[in-house]
Amino acid sequence: MRYDLPDLSIIIVSWNVADLLKACLTSIYRADHPFTFEILVVDSASSDHSVEMVRREFPQVKLIAETTNLGFSRCNNIGLEAAQGRYRLLLNPDTEVLDDALERLISYLDSHPDVGVIGPHTLNTDGSTQSTRRRFPTAGVLFTESTWLQALAPRRWLDDYYVVEQPDSGIFDVDWVQGSALLLRREVYEQIGGLDEGFVMYSEEMDWCKRARLAGWHVVYHGEAHIVHHGGKSSEQVTGRKHIHFQESKLRYVRKYHGNVLAQALRIWLLLLYLWQLTLEGLKSLVGNKRAMRQERIRAYWQVLRSGLKVMICVLHW
Repeated sequence: MRYDLPDLSIIIVSWNVADLLKACLTSIYRADHPFTFEILVVDSASSDHSVEMVRREFPQVKLIAETTNLGFSRCNNIGLEAAQGRYRLLLNPDTEVLDDALERLISYLDSHPDVGVIGPHTLNTDGSTQSTRRRFPTAGVLFTESTWLQALAPRRWLDDYYVVEQPDSGIFDVDWVQGSALLLRREVYEQIGGLDEGFVMYSEEMDWCKRARLAGWHVVYHGEAHIVHHGGKSSEQVTGRKHIHFQESKLRYVRKYHGNVLAQALRIWLLLLYLWQLTLEGLKSLVGNKRAMRQERIRAYWQVLRSGLKVMICVLHW
């Protein structure tokens, strides 16, 4: 073992969120950590002053400035490939680390060698809990969650999916944790590889945790380690593409683990839902109800329908 290598590598992929990135980096350096660490910022061709800000205010950060937008998964893999730590933390730029959160996560992994992946208790900007622990989705969840039908689905489906029976402050096994802050062992990365780059953004962490679980590792939610996640500030900049990436990633996951028949059925279902929403928004716009908002939604839904929501061919690997 090389003792000059850091305990932790923190990988942050950033795109046009300079102020949030600054707050994120400041929150990490603010604490007096009892472990060694490095921070790698992979900038995905930002057009704001992100790169200049990092170079000027955080010269100790290892900055990898890409000249084209390579997508969230690819940029994280670039960071993972360059990382040296025995643990690797994927951290969103719109997060802030609170108190001793990283120390708690590392200590837990140090004392539980069968745990390969761990995620913290994540808070919204207002201090409320953000749901970040999950079980793998059932068919019922796949067809209803994150659609306008979610409120009509049987409550037990989503309660099970969101692991609501466990306390927010608890420490327990889950199937997967959200990628806004996800810590894993170097050994897990070396065994199962990086993120599947077919997931441009969304569902990549579910797939990664699935592969870790299939390889025999436990995934844990740690309710006593806290971060704040301000949420979705990069993806908010491209609303139509956000819908497409979200749904195509869901379809990729379904095809990868449940087969093409279910994936194609889900694809048709989602397109019908978007067509229905487009029709409703069009009717509301015609009668003058919040017309500007309706027109924005119509453009986004029409972009999804034109895309056709491709079901990407994928190969199982772990």
